Formats: sequence, structure tokens, C-alpha cells
Amino acid sequence: MWEEKSLEKLIINGGKPLEGRIRVSSAKNAVLPIIAATMLASTPSRLLELPQLEDVHTICNVIASLGVKVTADETNDEIQFDASHLTSIEAPYDLVRRMRASFLVMGPLLARLGEARISLPGGCAIGSRPIDLHLKAFEALGATIEMGDGYVYAKAPNGLIGNQIYLDFPSVGATENVVMAASMAKGKTVIENAAEEPEIVDLVTYLNSMGANIRGAGTNIIRIEGVDHLEGATHTVIPDRIEAGTYLIAAAMTGGDVYVENALSEHLKPVVAKLKETGVKVEEDVDGIRVISDGHLKAADIKTLPYPGFPTDMQAQFMALTTIAEGTSTIMETVFENRFMHVDELRKMGASIRIEERRAIVEGVKKLHGAEVRATDLRAGAALVCAGLAAEGITKVTQLSHIDRGYDNLVGKLKGLGADIVRVDE
Repeated sequence: MWEEKSLEKLIINGGKPLEGRIRVSSAKNAVLPIIAATMLASTPSRLLELPQLEDVHTICNVIASLGVKVTADETNDEIQFDASHLTSIEAPYDLVRRMRASFLVMGPLLARLGEARISLPGGCAIGSRPIDLHLKAFEALGATIEMGDGYVYAKAPNGLIGNQIYLDFPSVGATENVVMAASMAKGKTVIENAAEEPEIVDLVTYLNSMGANIRGAGTNIIRIEGVDHLEGATHTVIPDRIEAGTYLIAAAMTGGDVYVENALSEHLKPVVAKLKETGVKVEEDVDGIRVISDGHLKAADIKTLPYPGFPTDMQAQFMALTTIAEGTSTIMETVFENRFMHVDELRKMGASIRIEERRAIVEGVKKLHGAEVRATDLRAGAALVCAGLAAEGITKVTQLSHIDRGYDNLVGKLKGLGADIVRVDE
């Protein structure tokens, strides 16, 4: 299901204002843990409106290797998961290496089978994302952890036992993994300094619909009363706030007028606030967000933070915007230490950016120009597409496998807004 797309390129003829309506797909960062959570149910679950993403294919392959029966409908946007007969405790290296979120199967495996063996995870190379927070939390729930030969082996033969857990950092992945594991642990679990992202709220909404007893999602303290078993449920995943933010920025950069359907403004408050600061007109309603831009942008500073702060997954795209904003912008990255790989690529397009440790100082230029650039990671790829749409001339973006991990039908959606963009195989 997954293959390298090293010879494919996006070719963008930039400088055209984006106009019209575009619909956001379900959130990648909510879909993945929810698919992992289907392993907790003793009866089938159905997930609706799933996006066509490489990461979705990968996590489906991972849980299928563990014995989950995965059945997609003809359009593939509705999938049934039957985890009534899990057959393996080991998630294979060749799948887990492709995507860090594969590690989310450890919590459900521990809860259902009392043991799990997972290879150390891969994903975008955007910095150190240690799994020690996950492992410390599993140990607090009574699991024993062994590491060796590139694998983590966790064992709780007598079941997990609820406990008080404090996360040293409000890690999204660790919060999700622990919530899933503790949902079937004996007794009460309290997670302090939990991540507050909307994707955590969506996971807990799904788990509670399966029969879990979880309170406090969306705050920094989550309380879980373990239950004996969970039943499958039907669930529609929340819209993707990062995809929505990407299209808002593309509209702003191109001097466009775009209505982003299915975008939830309450999930995008820092992004909307910063867009307004750059001089863009933003209109919000219950069905979506509209951006109206004349293409004249003003500099703005951002600092990435855990939710509800400015999302690290929007940093690259916002940096692309500041490259053509009048004045000097400062981009401070506090979440990942290696998330400026897009800087060299933006420089190829004429951007003026200098790096000082975790800070990027961007001097706005009048215009970017087309160039051949590579998507070094998922959000860097999105930033380069935004830059290409606003630049003069032809931009070619390579290494599309990164972009395919997080954007459903990117070319088709942008063409619907009038973008001159094609995908070619060279």
C-alpha cells in the first residue's frame, strides 16, 4: 500500500490568487490514534469520512498485522475495524519505521493482551521525540519494560493497574497512549500535565462512546476509571485544523479570497489571530473560515507552544507567509529542535532568513521566485507549496511522500481554487 514517490514532482506556476471554496478533510492527527483505539474493542467499529492519506494506510497495515480485520468500503472513506481476535503482540519494523504514530498501538496491546513488542518508531526527522514519556507512564501502570535489538517489549501479565501519572512534557502521543492503556486498567488513573489538543478530545469522545469512563479531555488533568471491556462504536473524526490553516495561509499569500469549509475556528485561534495581525481579513462562522487578502502582508512574530498556543505544525507555513510580509518577523520554535529544514529551501526561492539557534529572523522580500525545492518533512512540504503558489514563475516540489502523509487530494483541492498545479512522474 505504501511506496516511495521519489520521482514524482509538483509543478506550480505561481502568482495566481486563489479564489473559491475548499473543504477540509478529517484530521490526520486525530484519525491515527482513533484507528489504534479500535484495537480495544471486542466488537467491530466503523470510522466515517476518513482521509486518503499514506499515514492512514500505514496505521491500517500496522493493526492488520496484529490481527485486526480492516474492511474499507468502495470509496475507502469509511472503514470497519474488527479487533475481536488479535493474533500478534509485535508491530513489525518495516511498518513502524515509516510513521511514528505506529507506536500508539502499544497502549491498546497492553490493555487487551497484556504485552506488546514494538520496534522503535520513525516518521519525520524534525527532532528528538523520545518515547520515554510513554514508557515511564506504562511502568507507572504496572508494566515492565525491556529494550533491545531496536525493539521495546512491554509486559503486564496480570493487567494494568490505575495510578497517578505526571507527564514531564504535555506530549500528545504519550497522553493518547496512556489514555488508551488506562481505559481498561484496574481502578483509577489520573494523568497530570496532559496534552490539551482537540485531537485528544476526539479520541476520548470515541473511547467514551465505546463504553470508557474518561473525564477532563481538553484540560491538563484527565481522569480515567478503568472498565473491563469496550464495545465497537461508529465515529466521525474532527476536521483537520492544520490542513485548514495551510489553506488559509495559501489564500493570504496569493492575495486570494477563499472560504475554507469544515474549518473549526475554535481550534485555530492563534493562527487566525496572527493572520489578522498580518493585515488579512478573516471572517469566521459555524461552517468555516473565510480569508480575504490583497496580497500586502505585514510582518508578525510567532512562538510555537503546546495547544492552545501557536501549533508547531503551522510554523513552516507561517514562515513561508512572512517571507513576503513587509518588515522583520521572528519565528521561535520551542517544541521541536530540528524544525527549520525548510529554511534552505525557501532561500532557494529568494527568501531572506537567518537562524539563531531556535529562532528564525525573516526579512520580508517583495516577491519569491520559482525554484526546484524538496519537501524535507510533511509541514515543510506544505510551506513550499504555499510559497510556490505565491511565487513568480515555476516551482517544482520533490519528495512528495512527505506531503502525502498529511494532505488528502492536495492538487485537486488547490486546482478547485484556480491554482496552476500539476503532479507529474519523471
